[in-house]
Amino acid sequence: MMKRKYYYPSVTNVAQILLDRNYSDIEQIVRNRLKTAPQFIDQIELEAELKGHNGCVNCLEWGDNGRILASASDDYHVMLWDPFGHKQLYDLVTPHDGNIFSVKFLPKRNNSVLATGAGDCKTYVFDIHRGNDSPIRKCICHKQRIKRLATHPKHMHLYWSSAEDGKVLQHDMRASHSCRSNDANVLIDLRNHINEMPEIKCIAINPQRPEMMAIGANDCYARLYDRRMLSLMKLNNDIELKLNENHTDNTPRDGCVQYYCPGHLSRNEETVYSIFNQKAITYLSFSPDGGELLVNMGSEQIYLYDLNHPKEPKFLQLPKMIEPINGTNGTTHVKGEEKTKHKLPSDVEQMKKEGNSFLEREKYLQAIQQYTLAIRKAQEKDCSILYLNRATALMKRNWYGDVYAAVRDCHRALRLDPHYVKAHFRLARALLKLGQLQDASICLAELMKRFPSYAKNHGVLMLDKDIEAAIEKQKQRQRERTQEAETDQFSENELVSINLEINAMSQFFNVFSYKAWRAAALDYKDRFVGHCNTKTDIKEANYFGDSNYIVAGSDDGNFFIWERDSGMIASIYHADELIVNCVQPHPYICMLATSGIDHEVRLWSPQSIENTPIKHRLDVVEGTVNENQTRMLSDPFDSLAPDQAMCRTS
Repeated sequence: MMKRKYYYPSVTNVAQILLDRNYSDIEQIVRNRLKTAPQFIDQIELEAELKGHNGCVNCLEWGDNGRILASASDDYHVMLWDPFGHKQLYDLVTPHDGNIFSVKFLPKRNNSVLATGAGDCKTYVFDIHRGNDSPIRKCICHKQRIKRLATHPKHMHLYWSSAEDGKVLQHDMRASHSCRSNDANVLIDLRNHINEMPEIKCIAINPQRPEMMAIGANDCYARLYDRRMLSLMKLNNDIELKLNENHTDNTPRDGCVQYYCPGHLSRNEETVYSIFNQKAITYLSFSPDGGELLVNMGSEQIYLYDLNHPKEPKFLQLPKMIEPINGTNGTTHVKGEEKTKHKLPSDVEQMKKEGNSFLEREKYLQAIQQYTLAIRKAQEKDCSILYLNRATALMKRNWYGDVYAAVRDCHRALRLDPHYVKAHFRLARALLKLGQLQDASICLAELMKRFPSYAKNHGVLMLDKDIEAAIEKQKQRQRERTQEAETDQFSENELVSINLEINAMSQFFNVFSYKAWRAAALDYKDRFVGHCNTKTDIKEANYFGDSNYIVAGSDDGNFFIWERDSGMIASIYHADELIVNCVQPHPYICMLATSGIDHEVRLWSPQSIENTPIKHRLDVVEGTVNENQTRMLSDPFDSLAPDQAMCRTS
C-alpha cells in the first residue's frame, strides 16, 4: 500500500514541524493528573472563608475559566466571588421567594449569564452585564420545588431544569416562552410511566456525549436517557387531561432509558420502599471522560457505574468445577475434597496477617482496608483467600450494602479458585443474610454435591437448618398476607370504583415498561462508604482531579476524599458546624469550594505546613465513620434540634 505523503511547502526543518503541533490535549492531561497529586492532597487545608450570605448556601458553581465562583442561598441572593482575591464581585438580589437550590452559568457567555432554580418552582435567567438585577427570562411551568439545573458547553442556548413534580423541562434561550401558552418544553415526565409520586432530585449531562442525560429521583434507580429518542411534550397541568380520549401517549419508547441500581436494592422491593428508610438519589455526576456515572444515594452509600462495561447484578453464579489438577503452583485439587494451599508473596502475607488481626479485634474498617491493599499488591495472583477474608469482614461490619459486597467478593474468590469450599459456604451464608433464600439453598446444596465429605460438617448442617427455617418463615408471612387479603371486605360500589381506578391508571401509566426497566437495572462497579447522607436531599458527590479521587459532603459537618481506585478514605476535613452539602472541585487547579448549613463558603487548597498548620483534617477516621454509619441506620429526626429539623429537605 502506498503511504500518503504530507507536504510542508513553507517549512523545511523537522524542529519547526514539531513546534507547530498542538500539544494542548497532552498538557491538559498532565495538568489534571498533577493537580491532585498525593503530595497536594496530603496538604489540603482551609484557605479562606467567603462571607456575605445570610442563609444556608445550597449550591456552588465554578465559571468556565475557574476565575469566578457563584453561590446561591436561602437568602435569595446569588453572589459571585473572586476565589483568588477572596472578595465578592457581585451580589445579585433575585426575585425568588423560595430557597435557591441551583445556579448555573450558561456556557460561552463570559460568565455573565446565569440561571437559577428555587423552591418557589421558578427559574430565572440573569445577565449581570446589563447593570440591573431584572431577569431576562422567567419560567413558572414547574409545580413543585426545582432542585437542579443542567447545562452543556456544546449547547450554549439550552439549559434544563428538574423538579419534584417529576418533570425535566428544556429551556431554549433562542425562543420566546410564555408559560400560559403551554409550549412544548417537557422533555421527561416520570408520571407517565411510574405508578407512584415521583420527585426528581438531580440531573446531569454527559460532558462528552451531550445526548446522554442522567436523572435521580426519590428512589434507588439512576436513569440514563438518550435525548435523541425523546420528544418535547406540552405541559399538562391537570392529570385528568391525560386520561381523555384525545390525549396523545407520551410514554418514553423502549431503548430510550437504562436504569442503574445496586443489586441488593434492585432485588429487594421491601427495602427500597420502606417507609422508614426511603431511598433517594441526591446528586449524580459524570466522569470527565463520560464513561462513568457517580451517584450519591440518600440513606445509603455512593456508587459508581461503568457506562462502557456495565454488568448485571450477580447473586448465584457458581463457576464450573475444574478437572483434578496436581502440582501446579503449589495447589492440589482432588475431586470432592479441598486441598488448597494459598501461597502469597511475603509482603502480601504480612498484610493478610495484619488484616486478620484487625478482624479478630472487631476493627472491621481497618481489616477491610488491609485486605484491599493486599489484593492491590497481589494483583489477583492466587489471592482468593484475600477476597474471602474481606467478605467475612464485610459481613461482620454489616453497613448498608456490605453483605452484597461480600457476595461479590465470594464470586471473585470462586472465579480464582472454583474448588474453594469456604467460598461456597460463605456465599451461601451471605445470600441467606441478604434474603435471597432460594439462591442460598441452591448454593449450599451444590456445595454438598461438589464436596461430599463436607455434607455432614457441623457448620454446613447448621447453615442448612437456618436456610430452611428462613424459608418456612417466609412462607408463613405469605400465608398471613393471603389471609389478611381474604378478610378485607369491600362493598360492591367500592369494588366498582377500585376497578375503574385500576383501569384508568393502567391506561395512564406504562407500568409494564417501568417494571421491565427496573428488572434490567445494571449493577455498580465501585462504592464509597464512610459519609452520612440522611438529613438533606441536596448532598453532592464529585470527581476530583483526573478521576483519581472522589469527594462528598456529610451530615457530620465533614467532607470526605476517597481514593478512586481502592475506595479507601484518603482524608476527612471538618468544614461546617452542622452539614456539608456542596463540594465543588475547581476545574483546573487543586482547590475545592464547600458549603452547607453555615452561611459561609469555604475554599480549600494545598497549604505550606510550616505556614498553615493542619487544623481541619481529622485524625480519628474509624470513630467518625462508625458514627456516620450508625446514624444512617437511625431516624434522622432523632439527632436534630427542632430548629434544624426543617433543613432536612433543604
